[in-house]
Amino acid sequence: MQVLQAGQHKLIYLELQPEIVTHVARQAGFDTRLKDGERSMHLDLSTPAREGPLLLFDAADPANLGWFSRCQFYVEGRTGLVMQTPLILANKRDRGGKPQRNSVRLVISKELPVTFRLPGKQPLTEQVFYLLLSNFLTALIKTGVAVCGAGSVQPLAGRTESVGSRN
Repeated sequence: MQVLQAGQHKLIYLELQPEIVTHVARQAGFDTRLKDGERSMHLDLSTPAREGPLLLFDAADPANLGWFSRCQFYVEGRTGLVMQTPLILANKRDRGGKPQRNSVRLVISKELPVTFRLPGKQPLTEQVFYLLLSNFLTALIKTGVAVCGAGSVQPLAGRTESVGSRN
């Protein structure tokens, strides 16, 4: 981890190892393709052998209350930001434009404001990030991740259709 000075702004720069990120994703049960950039990492994650969808659900639907009560991660539906983390989530889509049920895209921001803190005011280091990533990926497979609000990120599990006529 480095602290960068850009004019009057200070940034934390995470020195993430692509091999470790890939290893964490594989341990969680994902096939992964990683593209490492200067300011972020892009991961295409998939679980082709998984029968059901990834547990990304609509937090506003009362039918999903059981998942909502036990989830630890929340995705802002409009932007894809995983709240209080350096992660951005997006659906992968098939040729028809429908979200793929077993695949997502994840962007990891390497540059963060020096004031960035995890819940509980814990500072972010590389080791803490790898644990956070492992917990997030495990949540996508086992416990669920809530999508809060409508937007570009669409739920993959639970009741995903809106109620009412589609005409």
